[in-house]
Amino acid sequence: MNAAPLIRIRGLCTQFGDFVVHQDLDLDVWRGEILSLVGGSGSGKTTLLRQLLGLSQPTRGSVEVFGAPMAGGAEGPDPQMRNRWGVLFQHGALFSALSAFDNVAQPLRELRTLPPDLIRDATLQKLHMVGISPEQAQRTPAGLSGGMIKRVALARALALEPELLFLDEPTAGLDPALSEAFVNLIASLHRAMQLTVVMVTHDLDTLVALSTRIAVLADKHVVANGSLQQVMQVEHSFIQEFFLGERGQRAVQGAGVAYRANPAGDAASGQAGGHDRQQGS
Repeated sequence: MNAAPLIRIRGLCTQFGDFVVHQDLDLDVWRGEILSLVGGSGSGKTTLLRQLLGLSQPTRGSVEVFGAPMAGGAEGPDPQMRNRWGVLFQHGALFSALSAFDNVAQPLRELRTLPPDLIRDATLQKLHMVGISPEQAQRTPAGLSGGMIKRVALARALALEPELLFLDEPTAGLDPALSEAFVNLIASLHRAMQLTVVMVTHDLDTLVALSTRIAVLADKHVVANGSLQQVMQVEHSFIQEFFLGERGQRAVQGAGVAYRANPAGDAASGQAGGHDRQQGS
């Protein structure tokens, strides 16, 4: 008997007035994989991410995380469930008045059950894992470079030892060298912490380097769902433009030496071609 997916989306429909974002969208996320969500502007990537986090509700359909239905709204999901995931927001979203250390320590302090010494040691450990020194940890975000802000935000996302990590455009705003270093850091942490990762990105190099599986959102659905090679074989205008254009070809040429996660089992093939994992066959 196959294990249940970590995230299960069925029949999801999202509508704002007369504008339909998602229609009968199905998708699973399996433990240990790095699933990348890609799509053009207005395809609903960020909206879907908010629904996975319980920050908003779909018009119709179901979203289950860790086997429990997500209840959207102003207060978000149950705190016990929220502690099982971490989120890296696109621009870091650090508290500007707090030091890097205090930003990372904040989720631990909010538990109100840990002694100060343990919070200090755990915070320094997470900062060390992402390459932030104790001296740098005393700076506020204004005194950090863009790359450092991303690293501190990642340390905060990992503060509670989550099972699930959400990444929203993790390399946005970074130059190529910093972007490559950050991708390598995510890959290393994915292995070391046995994380399941859901990533929204438009950066082809990041997509190729990290993804176990890619889900392409277009036409209100998941139009392709599988490995890079499987997705590129799907005939769709967005896929042809995104993956087979000049930038796409350059990124794909390096795919043979890119990092690859290795969760149990193979990723599902394209949406139109079947849901082998989702059907449990």
